[in-house]
Amino acid sequence: MFELAVTLVPFMALWTLAALSVHHGFLLGFLLIFPTAGLLLRLFMIQHDCGHGSFFAHRTVDNWIGRMLGVLTLTPYDYWRRAHAAHHASAGNLDERGVGDITTLTVAEYRSLPLARRLAYRLYRNPLVMFGLGPIWLFLFKQRLPFGMIRSGMEPWASTMATNLAIVVLATGPIWLFGVG
Repeated sequence: MFELAVTLVPFMALWTLAALSVHHGFLLGFLLIFPTAGLLLRLFMIQHDCGHGSFFAHRTVDNWIGRMLGVLTLTPYDYWRRAHAAHHASAGNLDERGVGDITTLTVAEYRSLPLARRLAYRLYRNPLVMFGLGPIWLFLFKQRLPFGMIRSGMEPWASTMATNLAIVVLATGPIWLFGVG
């Protein structure tokens, strides 16, 4: 609980200061983004450990804390937990490529592709796509509707829809208080 508190409390304080600093110019809010983003990354790391069942002594506590943190990290916890488990089950095994993997081809596979597919693969692997468009696609679109989890039952869907609803509710509060700007 201490680790969660020393991350969540400063995150909320810095986030609030950044939101309030809009009235005092752009620079202060811009500077506050960096430590706030670092704390958000740490919250995702805590969520990750909850997903592995290794943050708290009880799996139920891990799951509920993970679900709550998922709202802040824009990551539906139960959907992510299943996809991440599939990733761990197949990571590094080119014969068992799984969910959550970055598409990786062997040299022979790449050379056997038509020119257009090679170009598409190189574009996909470009750092601007991997670290720019990729996260936007993942967090704003792919994780909002977990179509790849249809056979996993209702839990990933319920988690995703609950996370989406909580994000909307959390976003409307500050928009109502501070405005869209």
